[in-house]
Order: sequence, then structure tokens, then C-alpha cells
Amino acid sequence: MFSRQLSLPDRILIEVERAAGTALGAIPQASRPSPAAGMAEAELDEGARRHAAGLMRVNHTGEVCAQALYSGQAAVARHAHTRAQLLEAAAEETDHLAWCADRLDALHSRPSLLNPLWYAGSFTLGAVAALVSDKVSLGFVVETERQVEAHLGEHLDRLPADDAASRAVVAQMKTDEARHGQHAREAGGIDLPPPIPTLMRFASNVMKAVAYRF
Repeated sequence: MFSRQLSLPDRILIEVERAAGTALGAIPQASRPSPAAGMAEAELDEGARRHAAGLMRVNHTGEVCAQALYSGQAAVARHAHTRAQLLEAAAEETDHLAWCADRLDALHSRPSLLNPLWYAGSFTLGAVAALVSDKVSLGFVVETERQVEAHLGEHLDRLPADDAASRAVVAQMKTDEARHGQHAREAGGIDLPPPIPTLMRFASNVMKAVAYRF
């Protein structure tokens, strides 16, 4: 039996199908158990619960964006090994997405209403970066993971101290994101020139401010 090499249109159609599930709120199947599995839920007052939910909604949206970025990059990546690395990282981001969805449910909250918009923008950015070159595409991974790791560290400081379950999820995500960035750097990712990192940080701050509430 022979396996057919997927063409560029084939890969794009596959990623569009994946986008429909991710952006419209389908909860993916995690390949690893959640770091919060088996942990008792904290008795948070309403203000603390809403705050924790807002932060985890931001993290969930961040994972939607990560899925979109990697999917856009993988759809048009020039080299098979680059595509394989992007899809491997995306698989771990799928775990993160599922873990954050579980936390939102436990906190009696919901994902961002604007996730389809976030997904579309991130997918387009990833595809454009990959069309330039694999090194630029991997450079976007390096910079994205650097910024995500920093904001997850901030969330560890801001989450209610009693919400050990959410904190465990965020801590593991932070570790994974640092590894993704390191692997992208080792694979040839370059430093993005100014003002791209600044613009990425601005867009991220807008997303975080909006997703926290909506």
C-alpha cells in the first residue's frame, strides 16, 4: 500500500477542518493527564473565582492562538522536518487547550467569545511567516514562546493562592512553552527584527485585556 504525499491544498484543507473545531469551542482530547487531575477544588469567593476564570480564559485563548499559529505554519512549511516539529509542538498545545478548558468548566466559566477571530488572525500570521522562510517561521515560535512564558509567569503571581489546580496547570504550561521555544531556536529559528516583537507584544496585550472579560 502506498501513502499519498499531501499537497499544499490538502494540508490547508486539513488545517481548516482543525480550525473549525478549535475556534468554535470543541474540547480536544489531551494526550497527557491534566496537572490538576485529582486536586480538590478551592473554595473561592465570587471575586476570586471570577478573577481566576478570567486568567484561565486568557490562557485558553492563548492556546487557541498557539494552535492557529502552528497550524498556519505547518500548512505551508517548506521542509518536512520543520512541519513535523511544528505539529509535535501543536500536540502539546492541544494538551494545554484541553487543560484550560477543564479549568474554565471547574470555575463555572466559558472560553472567549472571540476565539474564532483570534484563531483567524494567528493562522494568517503563521502562514505568512512560513511563506517567508522556515527560519523566520521558527523565529516566530521562539518569540511567541518567550512572550507566553513571561505572561504565564505573571499569571502564577496573579492567580489566587488557594487555586492550586489552576496554578499547577499554568506551571506545567510554562515549562512546556520554554521547551518549545528552545527547540525552535535549536532548529534554526532566528531573532525577529524590530519592530516585530514589539507589535507581537502589543497584539498579545490587546488579546489578554479583551479575553479576560469576553
